[in-house]
This record gives sequence, structure tokens and C-alpha cells, in this order.
Amino acid sequence: MTDVSSITGYTQTGSSSQTSSKQLSADMNTFLTLLTTQLKYQDPLDPMDTAEFTNQLVQYSSVEQSIQMNSKLETLLSLNIANLGAQAVSYIGKVAQVLGDVMPLENGQAKATYTLDKNVSSAVITVKDMNGKVVYSEQGKITSGTHEFTWDGKDSDGNQLEDGAYQIVVTTKVPTGETSATVTTTVFGRVTGVASDSNGVYIGLGDAVTANLGDILTVRNDNYFDKVPGDGDGEGEGDGEGEGTGDVETPGDGENNENTPETSA
Repeated sequence: MTDVSSITGYTQTGSSSQTSSKQLSADMNTFLTLLTTQLKYQDPLDPMDTAEFTNQLVQYSSVEQSIQMNSKLETLLSLNIANLGAQAVSYIGKVAQVLGDVMPLENGQAKATYTLDKNVSSAVITVKDMNGKVVYSEQGKITSGTHEFTWDGKDSDGNQLEDGAYQIVVTTKVPTGETSATVTTTVFGRVTGVASDSNGVYIGLGDAVTANLGDILTVRNDNYFDKVPGDGDGEGEGDGEGEGTGDVETPGDGENNENTPETSA
């Protein structure tokens, strides 16, 4: 992932304007040479029309001004990209939700969401590696709305896969005669770096996924991923301490239960 310091290179003027300016300068010199030569050898009894030459000079001047304006606009755009990149540095270490279907698996954790625009008959969530091989699949929810998907990085046989980039694909079916459902996916990842090129600014998610800065939907606290395993732990603790409470401080319920007999006594 390229460091944010590389953004400073985009404060320079774009090469396209420089090339056009050089070409125009060469054409202008050629035109002036021809103009002075024609004036030098013109027929005194039939002088050339000076209005036409003046009109051509005005046109050249107008084109030159347009190219200079484009050059200034490119400079402003480069400065804007640099500014966005500098602001994006504050995202490093935080968890970003990004519009897309390639999610990073970090420390055996991956999280994504999928949104259905209508109810469907069935939904299958498939995880593929970057070679297109299906490594995991499960049944998804079929109601319209946004649903979360968490993955522990294990394949269908229970083998732990290496961290990296994986694609999430949600395949749906609808009753016969209905239009197909639209599925929108987002992925979560910890921002690890910022980079830019002539097309814009990008962030790194984990060590294997790059996303456009404009595709970021939300940015959350850096401990957001730390809470993801808690969802699974909460289910395990819920077997002994009351499943489905959903409270952050679940152990407190147990302490209150211990105090209740003492109060009654």
C-alpha cells in the first residue's frame, strides 16, 4: 500500500496541458514567421487583408487562454486530491464500511452486509477466493432489508483459511413471474493505509483490499472488529447466563441474580 506522502506528487501540473501548451507555442511561432514573411513579400499594389491576420491572432490567443485555464483547473484538482488524502489519514486504524463485494479476512474475521430490495424465495451466500474458487457457503435471510454476514475464515470443511481478500456473492431466487431482486453488498475492514493516483484517493483495507475513498459509507471506532467475536461469544455465554439478553454488560445480570436472594432474606 502506497504511503500518503506520495500524494504530494499530484500538486504538479498535468502533463496533458503542458504538452498542449508546448504544441501551441510552436504553432504560434510558426504562424508569426509565416505572417511576417508574407507581409515582407506582399504585393504593394494588392496588400494582404490585415483583418484576417488579426482574426487568426485573436483565435490563437483565445486557445492559449483556454489551455492555461485547463492547466489551472488540473492544479486545483490535484490540490483537492492531496487534501482528501491528507484528511483520509485520520481513517487509519479505524474500521470502514465500503460499498463493494471484496472483503478482507483479518485475524480470522470478516464482516459484510447484503441488502435485498424485496423478499425472495431463497438466498445463498457464497464466499470465493480471488481465484474464483468457492470456499464457503450458507443460507441467507430472505426478507427485504439489510442483513449482516460474519465469517470466521473457515471453509466448508472447517479448515482455517489464510488472511487475505475474499469475494462475497449473494445469489437469490424469486417466484416464477416476478422480477429478480437487486442485491447490494458492503464490506468492513480496518484501514491500514492511504494512497492516490491521477484518478483519486484510495484506502487499504487489511493487507489485501483497496477501496476508493468515495465508496466509504461509514467509519467506526477502531475497536469495532473487537466486538464482532463478542456476538459469537455472547451466544455461548447465553447458554448459561440467559441467551438473547443482548446487553453489553451481560455478567452484571448474574451479579444481580446473586444479590436477589440476599435482598429477599
